[in-house]
Amino acid sequence: MFSLGGFSRGGEYENKTWDVLIIGAGPAGFTAAIYAARYGLETLIISKDLGGNMALTDLIENYPGFPEGISGSDLTSRMHEHVKKLGVDVVFDEVERIDPAECAYYEGPCKFTVKTKNGKSYKGRTIIIAVGAAPRKLKVPGEEELTGKGVSYCATCDGPLFKGRKVIVVGGGNTALQEALYLKSIGVDVTLVHRRDKFRADKILQDRFAESGIPAILNTVVTEIKGDGKVEGVKLKNRITGEESEMTVDGVFIFIGYEPKTDFVKHLGITDEYGYIPVDMYMHTKVPGIFAAGDITNVFKQIAVAVGQGAIAANSAKEFLDEWKEKNGE
Repeated sequence: MFSLGGFSRGGEYENKTWDVLIIGAGPAGFTAAIYAARYGLETLIISKDLGGNMALTDLIENYPGFPEGISGSDLTSRMHEHVKKLGVDVVFDEVERIDPAECAYYEGPCKFTVKTKNGKSYKGRTIIIAVGAAPRKLKVPGEEELTGKGVSYCATCDGPLFKGRKVIVVGGGNTALQEALYLKSIGVDVTLVHRRDKFRADKILQDRFAESGIPAILNTVVTEIKGDGKVEGVKLKNRITGEESEMTVDGVFIFIGYEPKTDFVKHLGITDEYGYIPVDMYMHTKVPGIFAAGDITNVFKQIAVAVGQGAIAANSAKEFLDEWKEKNGE
């Protein structure tokens, strides 16, 4: 069971200034916390959940050290246990805004103020943003109304509810194929719908998908999700011929990529036109003392990449603090 220590000691956490405040508890955030704690930096994680998209993945087969694969929830638990062993707690809350305090460089690192939806404020000398990205939506009629009523973005979470029933999986990348295979493995009647004429997934997944016998409808998009209180069907359109059709289904699983969750920092001017946070090779953002790591930086969206960036971000935070101490003779 995940520790909720951040709740019981919220007042204590608010009344101190942390060396490193990490926003997000996915692979990048967890790794940053491990490195920061080992450097002896006082570190706190603020996150609305644990693991992010990693925790929702049924089977992870490309993370080093697990040749047989490992479930996303198990890898999340292992990373969480690692940071707890180093004395780092997680405050379960969602960040609404980061405000840099007025300060001069010679006075020391700015004390950033992190404000959350629960009305709490936390202060940190450095910030590492590692909130990841949220599943991208189709933005078609019926999607919002039927989310949680047959529309899903997590096969691991909702797949068992559809055993023996018919669903479509929308997408053509690694996640879409992997989740389609998972759904079939638990007895769901799956058809895959993809807007292109070929998949973007790794060859090993494409081969496995071909062997599975799961039908695929290519060059086709979903134009509407239909249903009264629950998903009952979809409207489809062939992108080449323009032909429209309808298909009766009980569920729609959508895996078409991700969108960054950065509304809370757009006022700082550190995001690009797509909402991602550009960084240099040391994970610096445009604001000194604020670093970013993981999917939020618009890199190759893999756990191994997020872990590497988390380590770099923590090291850069340490160097940022060390530089100030050296200049001030501490």
